[in-house]
Amino acid sequence: MIRRPALLAATAFTAAAVLSLSACGGGDGAAKDNEKVAGADVGDQRKTASPKASADDGITRPDIRLPKDVKNVFESGETGDPKKDAVLADNERWVNSLIEAVTVDAEDHPALKFYAKGEALVSSAEYIQGFREKKKSFVGTTRYYDRRVTFLREGVAAVTYCQDGTKTYPKDLKTGKVDRSIKGSASDYSFFNTRVKKNDKGVWQTDSVTSTAGAKKCM
Repeated sequence: MIRRPALLAATAFTAAAVLSLSACGGGDGAAKDNEKVAGADVGDQRKTASPKASADDGITRPDIRLPKDVKNVFESGETGDPKKDAVLADNERWVNSLIEAVTVDAEDHPALKFYAKGEALVSSAEYIQGFREKKKSFVGTTRYYDRRVTFLREGVAAVTYCQDGTKTYPKDLKTGKVDRSIKGSASDYSFFNTRVKKNDKGVWQTDSVTSTAGAKKCM
């Protein structure tokens, strides 16, 4: 059973996984105009708060709306360095866009393709498809902390962070039921290492992702 958003490794996946980003609401990855996923009511969504950093950068950004029972909490969002803060702000938006694609049934998820590219976009598609194939989603609060930015060269940076998924619970999309009996464990703490690149619009897009579940450094 898929419990929560713990693993997202940047490995080579098929091109079909990328195509499924435009129709991840279907269990088989195919777009169906008359098909809706149970338990993903559009009316139960809330728009995520925009990060303070780069809020007035003049970039037109797609909205990201999460269900009311799904929440992402980001710590260490402001470092005092405007450049690092801009990177962390777009990292936050990328995470929110990925979780939106997992928890919200929609024909398209423009925010995910706005904040991810390359290997990260392909692995994101596979990650989303894994939930859809099992007709699963999740609810609850996920915490992201110890977030750090290291500039590698002009327009390229590494973002590392920890994830605590102990307060999230699996949801069956066919019945809408949430299993809150599952207790948190060491495997719910993950460490992420991502690479981001600044595109011509000024957006720091996530380009690759690796993760380690049960990371001691995050406990």
